[in-house]
Amino acid sequence: MNRMPQQIFLSSQVFVKPNAIGELLSYWARLRYLLNVSTKRLLIRSFDVFVAVVALLILSPFLLIVVCCIFINSPGAIFYCQKRVGVNGRIFNFWKFRSMVVNAEQQKDDLISDRGVVDSVRFKMKEDPRITRVGRFIRKYSIDELPQLWNVIKGDMSLVGPRPPVPKEVNIYSSSDRRRMRIIPGITCIWQVSGRSEIPFEEQVKLDEDYILCASFWTNLKLLLRTIPAVLFGKGAY
Repeated sequence: MNRMPQQIFLSSQVFVKPNAIGELLSYWARLRYLLNVSTKRLLIRSFDVFVAVVALLILSPFLLIVVCCIFINSPGAIFYCQKRVGVNGRIFNFWKFRSMVVNAEQQKDDLISDRGVVDSVRFKMKEDPRITRVGRFIRKYSIDELPQLWNVIKGDMSLVGPRPPVPKEVNIYSSSDRRRMRIIPGITCIWQVSGRSEIPFEEQVKLDEDYILCASFWTNLKLLLRTIPAVLFGKGAY
């Protein structure tokens, strides 16, 4: 009679083991997932830095010519720095070659007032009088975006990802619009190779969300290759 409780106790221990094995498998699955995500991020980050550094070294003579042309055409600052919102709402300094006149921001208010623009945050004109002659050329072929290779090296941006918005734009985002900021922003993105500025904002958000769901090293590589003809033909750029 004294052995009965011990047998029951031992049998209860046996039934606990499957649960322990299940928890172990669950932890292992999570660990594998985290390792896969970390490996993917490391691969993309390494590729981004390598391409950005090599591109800056190779393009340095060309970039020097661009700098001279900008200054000759419109004396003043060569670079344009703007606050942008990155991954998870982090603010960073976003760099471009200056493509507009020096007092472009002051003129913007007059243009908005003259044209009765409602959405002043996303204000963009096809024939913007503030754009310089050299600026129009470097915008058409996205040369003005090349300084963002420095943002890539710093870790603010990736080569591929949703374009970083300005803080004022984020302030009017809906909760679904904010999903674009779940990953690091990029120099090029899926809607830029599909029509650039010609694509409505709502469709840009949808394309960015589709990209986030399938983002990978190979997806980024394909989009980079698609960026080349999009830049060469300058479709949708203004």
